[in-house]
Amino acid sequence: MIPCQRNRFAIPDDVHYLNCAYMAPLAHDVSEAMVEGARLKAQPWNFRPADFFAVAERFRTTAARLTQVDAECLAIVPSVSYALATAAANLPIAGGQCIVTLADQFPSNVYPWRDLAARSGGEVVAVRRPAQDCWTDAVVEAIGSDTAIVALPHNHWADGRVVDLVAVGEKCRSVGAALVLDLTQSLGAMPLDFDAVQPDFAVAACYKWLMGPYGVGLCYIAPKHHGGRPIEHNWINRAGSEDFARLVDYRADFQPGARRFDMGEKSNPPLLMGATAALEFLLEFGVDAISETLGAATQEIADQARELGLRSAAIGTRAPHFLALEFPNGVPDGLTERLATAQVHVSLRGSSLRVTPHLYNRSEDSAALIATLRACMA
Repeated sequence: MIPCQRNRFAIPDDVHYLNCAYMAPLAHDVSEAMVEGARLKAQPWNFRPADFFAVAERFRTTAARLTQVDAECLAIVPSVSYALATAAANLPIAGGQCIVTLADQFPSNVYPWRDLAARSGGEVVAVRRPAQDCWTDAVVEAIGSDTAIVALPHNHWADGRVVDLVAVGEKCRSVGAALVLDLTQSLGAMPLDFDAVQPDFAVAACYKWLMGPYGVGLCYIAPKHHGGRPIEHNWINRAGSEDFARLVDYRADFQPGARRFDMGEKSNPPLLMGATAALEFLLEFGVDAISETLGAATQEIADQARELGLRSAAIGTRAPHFLALEFPNGVPDGLTERLATAQVHVSLRGSSLRVTPHLYNRSEDSAALIATLRACMA
């Protein structure tokens, strides 16, 4: 188990923040890296033309180490919606074909597919899972010869129940369907074997489980799509852009790999230096160890909550880092207000309480949560 890392975060002792799935706090190292990046803009004469590329490539290669993919397959994006718009612009769908998603999936991974289906004469099929099961069987059953695209998370953003992406990837390949993943609620906290899953596109925003700032993310793009069409055309993604003296020698070709899909003004030192420091924090421990540690933390909370009559899925059905506590008799009146008064920060999603700790949490945080729940249910 990884020891508590609370001292590396600016979290007061009386704050019980169990809400990483909402937004991760920035570690001191991340904040300092962002400040250092901002200072470069204060003295732009120290920011050389080569630095426009160096700051981006350091983020790209660090992200490649964390995800264990080729850095040439990673694009730098500002958001999940940007990456999914890129995927939608590069994946074909014919009239009458369908796009498979999860029911009540996060909107960013729904709207682009609804738009694409409407424009192409296709249909979005939202799969519903059996009451207490994971999503895998229902998703695999929904994928057929008429499926063009499957757009999924690794685990559901509200209840944490998982999708076996290896099984889904195999089914997609058997019918010729593309696989697009939103990994924002899992990457950095739960291992994923990209070689086994073989997604076409996969994106994760940095501000949740990648422990970084808001406004930047990474997008995996399979090599077969590297010749595709970016959704914007910016100067730095074109071949030869390192030579500032020849930028008006306009080029039709691009930087290699997935770089053609990088966002405009990607060379943003505060964002990229902060995000890189956040990835290095995760690499210090490794995703496997982080997942194991967070799984132990959520299981301990689940065991204590069970004594109060609250139900939750077992690890395996749910992601290790994600705990949804279900109230058999409905959410108690005033629950969110009493939690806020006790400085217990979690998220209410429908009729369940989403509890998502990280390495900065202590036993006092879970104790405060359980004590407040006990008082509300008395």
